Amino acid sequence: MNTVMPIFRENNWLDPESAGEKSLWDHLLSDLMAPLSSETAAEWIPAIDVSEDENKYKVKAELPGLDKKDIDISLTDGVLTIKGEKKEEQYTDKENYHFRETRFGSFTRSLRLPDDVSVDNVDATFANGVLNITVPKSETAKPRKINVS
Repeated sequence: MNTVMPIFRENNWLDPESAGEKSLWDHLLSDLMAPLSSETAAEWIPAIDVSEDENKYKVKAELPGLDKKDIDISLTDGVLTIKGEKKEEQYTDKENYHFRETRFGSFTRSLRLPDDVSVDNVDATFANGVLNITVPKSETAKPRKINVS
């Protein structure tokens, strides 16, 4: 079965020596809740949607406030990686903020793609703060109709 799997942080949560004091559940919760956490305003994780049809996989990432020059995309050994940095807005002392929920800082999102992708024709477009990446399936992975004779 072909699946696209998100890759969170580089910690090996199942290894007790690298996990430290946190349990697997604590690590998973901290990764999932990171966009909602107020621990650090410099850490954010953009939302990503992944879909597929018979010809391709589509990855859509919401990257508000970024320019395409701030985004780096790579595909290495079956892992699609999106990196970027959202600059912190400069605020003046004259503005009286009651709270700020805007996230900023650098981010990395990685997805392990199935083996049936064609890495030669990957396409990426960026418009209105939304990054769309299309990764075609290889010809051998596409369904074929077989005629009965």
